[in-house]
Amino acid sequence: MHGHLTLINTIAAGLGLALVLGFLCTKVRLPALVGYLLAGVIIGPHTPGFVADAGIAAELAEIGVMLLMFGVGLHFSLDDLLSVRKIALPGAVVQMLVATLMGMGMALWWGWDLGPAVVLGISLSVASTVVLLRALESLGILGSMTGRIAVGWLVVEDLAMVLVLVLLPPLAGFLGGVAPDNGAGAESVWSTLGLTLLRVGGFVAVMLLIGRKFFPWVLWQVTHTGSRELFTLCVVAAAVGIAFASAELFGVSFALGAFFAGMVLRESEFSHRAAQESLPLRDAFAVLFFVSVGMLFDPYVLVNEPVHVLGVVAIIIVGKSLAAAALVLALRYPLNTALTVSASLAQIGEFSFILVGLGAQLGLMPDEGHSLVLAGALISIALNPLLFKAIGPLRELLRAHSLLVRRLEARDDPLAELPRSTEAKYLSRQVVLVGYGRVGRRIADALRAVGQPFVVADQNRDIVEGLRARGMAAVWGNAGEPEVLIQAHIANARMLVVATQDTLSLHQMIETARTLNPEIRIVVRSHNEDEAERLMAEGVDTVFLGEAELAQAMARHVLAPPASGAAAPAVHAT
Repeated sequence: MHGHLTLINTIAAGLGLALVLGFLCTKVRLPALVGYLLAGVIIGPHTPGFVADAGIAAELAEIGVMLLMFGVGLHFSLDDLLSVRKIALPGAVVQMLVATLMGMGMALWWGWDLGPAVVLGISLSVASTVVLLRALESLGILGSMTGRIAVGWLVVEDLAMVLVLVLLPPLAGFLGGVAPDNGAGAESVWSTLGLTLLRVGGFVAVMLLIGRKFFPWVLWQVTHTGSRELFTLCVVAAAVGIAFASAELFGVSFALGAFFAGMVLRESEFSHRAAQESLPLRDAFAVLFFVSVGMLFDPYVLVNEPVHVLGVVAIIIVGKSLAAAALVLALRYPLNTALTVSASLAQIGEFSFILVGLGAQLGLMPDEGHSLVLAGALISIALNPLLFKAIGPLRELLRAHSLLVRRLEARDDPLAELPRSTEAKYLSRQVVLVGYGRVGRRIADALRAVGQPFVVADQNRDIVEGLRARGMAAVWGNAGEPEVLIQAHIANARMLVVATQDTLSLHQMIETARTLNPEIRIVVRSHNEDEAERLMAEGVDTVFLGEAELAQAMARHVLAPPASGAAAPAVHAT
């Protein structure tokens, strides 16, 4: 009776084994993600014993990608995307080109033809958004400037891969593969490119011009029913439905469609609740994504082609990372940002699988290449959490032993120093405000309204340039670096206000501020009570918890004496 329930068998085996192996990995201080991948290898077709349905697992994983990207969109505004365009756009394009050339060169050295070499090179050049987001969320820096750069970088890569997947079939004949029936002339290629750009542009326009109003309105109407089930159903239906429609109507990927769905729903005041309601589903399906990756892996490739596997892994983890770090440093961003972006890109994932699958259909990818890409994906994904943990020690090691790194870190950038013309009032008893995002901007407006001098420190060059153009005192850089706070004249400040979500540099900020100005008051924002207690122990004077401040503001409003007459509707920003 139950012999053909492949869907249930796949989910039960995948989640159950992932739970056991993930738990064992955490016990031996390995990332749980390694256990999920091993679970997929065990239930895959290349190992003895039970074999789950790889097709069903892949579709479940695709749903996980949709939900995860939808959740990112709920926290990632269009302004966030535009704020990193000057580094994400050129960085992603140049890094993909460098990685593609490295992969092509290695494949041609092996004796491959040009077409398969091109497909292999491109497949190694694009990172997995799913893996990146899991890493940034675990570190708590998804909403930081560095996190926004990494996510924006991968969004550009996703857009580029959409073009690659559409252009590869008409180019297959030129590359030595199987040409499609409609021909592959130059006119066909250019018309396909133009049509693709038009469709992607149309999708973005529809989502931003129509979707930003329509979908929040739908969510509002469902909320009025008072049904939690309908609300959750609306959120999931929006994520999956918009992703599917975008792929069918506009030819963009499921992941990209779900990302923009989250961005437009962010306009609703219920976006936070939508993120919370979809979180369990996102986590469960994300696990199935990693299990499905493991199922595709053939362990025998490690025995049959060990040198080729090492070459692929070296390009993914070393070559691509070094290229990204060099680009970020060349664009005058801090070493910490360069190392974080490098670690973010030191893996490959879902788009690489799609590309090599399409390449195989077009006669542009041998079976060996498919196995090599999967091996590279599995190994790089398993090692990726360890690379993030190595960022701090590696940064200190490079500073201590590399003259080149110290020169790159030298504060000779004009935006990293306050102009000599800065008024004296800004440099005495001023407030040093770290972060000029949504929270920092409101704090700055309040300080300016009462005439309190302040200096802004932010990692976004565009923001600092804009503030300077408006005559405001601002310095560019990571405030975790002592040089940045020194340039903000922390020694003469009366207060340090940290309004950024990046808590990894907080300890260094506090230590620098206390060393240079023992009497300074320090105010920070936090997201949980444990972190708040730790910050208080480190010498922070005041910690603002988001939920606690919201509750207190609402309580004050509830307990305030009633005003005479009917109260007008109001929105209170806390």
